[in-house]
Amino acid sequence: IRGTKMDIQFVGGAMIKYSVDGEVDTDEIASLVKKETGRDVSVALSKTFGTDANQVTLSFAGNEAVTLDEQQAIAQSLSDAYADRTFNVVESSSVDPTMGAKFFQKCLVCLLITFVILLVYIALRFKKIGGLSAGVTALIALFHDVVMIYFMYVIFRMPIDSNFIAVVLMILGYSLNDTIVIYDRVREERKALGRKTDPGMVFNLSATKSLKRTIITSVTTLSAILIVYIVALVYNISSVQAFALPMI
Repeated sequence: IRGTKMDIQFVGGAMIKYSVDGEVDTDEIASLVKKETGRDVSVALSKTFGTDANQVTLSFAGNEAVTLDEQQAIAQSLSDAYADRTFNVVESSSVDPTMGAKFFQKCLVCLLITFVILLVYIALRFKKIGGLSAGVTALIALFHDVVMIYFMYVIFRMPIDSNFIAVVLMILGYSLNDTIVIYDRVREERKALGRKTDPGMVFNLSATKSLKRTIITSVTTLSAILIVYIVALVYNISSVQAFALPMI
């Protein structure tokens, strides 16, 4: 319904970052830049930590770089609109769509390799409680968590970028750790109760005994990442918000 918003890291485009003292309006800047260049632009505002300066990021999707003349025209428009502000160029870069697509493909390949290695590892370590089937069900749980993260980005209109890959890898680590802890408990309980014991009862008992540990770990992690998100929200650090919100 809403579609996936891809960052220029993956789809290509150009980006200009400015440092400016004082507050500015992102909608007004977007309107000025579009009027000057005739191109759609995405404007992000973030706080430079420890200072009163803000960082304004202009992102242009597509395969056209921002020429020097366009950069000068944009700078002049911003200076005219905000006569009491000084816009300093921090960074100007462009990403080729082909390079962005290759980067995205490499990220997906990395995730695929991770899944395969995890499947082999779990199948070997827990061969007494299912082996390959234990590995497959663990991967289903991991895939579910990745899908949840993806839809968080879609719902909150956050662009899919390198932050997304970082969040996915972090979530995979937590999810897999929890799965292995429960699998260990299942293996111990099955050994204590005997192989003829109903598997459903063994798993329920194991999950119940692991529940307190799972809740404590989750609450501790949530508290830490919530503080990170609040600080990022206060200082308007968009990159940290994009990491912390899906983690929450």
